[in-house]
Amino acid sequence: MRISGNKLKHLVDFFQSELRGIYPDSEIEAMMLFAMESILGYSKTETYQKLEENINQSDLLKLYDCAKDLKKHIPLQYILGETWFYNLKFKVNKHVLIPRPETEELVELVLKENKGNLSILDIGTGSGCIPITLKNNLKESAVSACDISKDALDLAKKNAELNETTIDFFATDILKNQINNQFDIIISNPPYIKEKEKELMEKNVLDHEPHLALFVKGEDSIIFYKKIIDLCSTSLSKKGKLYFELNPLTAEAVEEYAKNSNLFENTHLIKDMSGALRFFKGIKN
Repeated sequence: MRISGNKLKHLVDFFQSELRGIYPDSEIEAMMLFAMESILGYSKTETYQKLEENINQSDLLKLYDCAKDLKKHIPLQYILGETWFYNLKFKVNKHVLIPRPETEELVELVLKENKGNLSILDIGTGSGCIPITLKNNLKESAVSACDISKDALDLAKKNAELNETTIDFFATDILKNQINNQFDIIISNPPYIKEKEKELMEKNVLDHEPHLALFVKGEDSIIFYKKIIDLCSTSLSKKGKLYFELNPLTAEAVEEYAKNSNLFENTHLIKDMSGALRFFKGIKN
């Protein structure tokens, strides 16, 4: 189907006709409005106020291509190359996961419980959304972040510049290397999906998001959590805090490993807004 005209209302009709039956109507509207804001700079209110306005050919083509890519199940954030996280804008591409609302909840938890001048490390940083948001809100803190992917780190550095924050980024394979410095807070949302579970994944995630950030090789789906817990023996300061985002299916196994390590004076599993066991917090002895 072609766009029937160059007015904004014609674009609205085009989005709805192209995507109806593929996505729920409410999701179509949300994606359309996000695209309008990103490409045209229009808020939701402005979009519906300007339906009779003509759109220039360049923007018309961008929005046309956006709808066509959404029809192929390409995530909107990758199409636009950006997303919002905790009221900050982040660049995203195929080398990093799209930040999730659950990760915003994790950041909110850390900010609620911690104030002042802290040293913080984010392991497996991806787009850099966690450390950049923490630095933006805990301005006196020294924040570091690492990832195995050079491409992810390159993008995270761009996001730090975009959001006017200073983060110490470095490359490392957390399964093979030690962390030399000591931190007051270590936080991570590591890979936790087994390779054999790929067939259970949604197509848009499996086809477009980076497998390096999603999947664990071998049978131990909590291997990254175990390694990070082990690192806490030397890399987490006394009374320091460890925070994880979890797979609810293995949350209790992660906490059990942490308890058996005897590194923590107490541990907690915390539910997300949907009631799933989503977060871990441990305070070191």
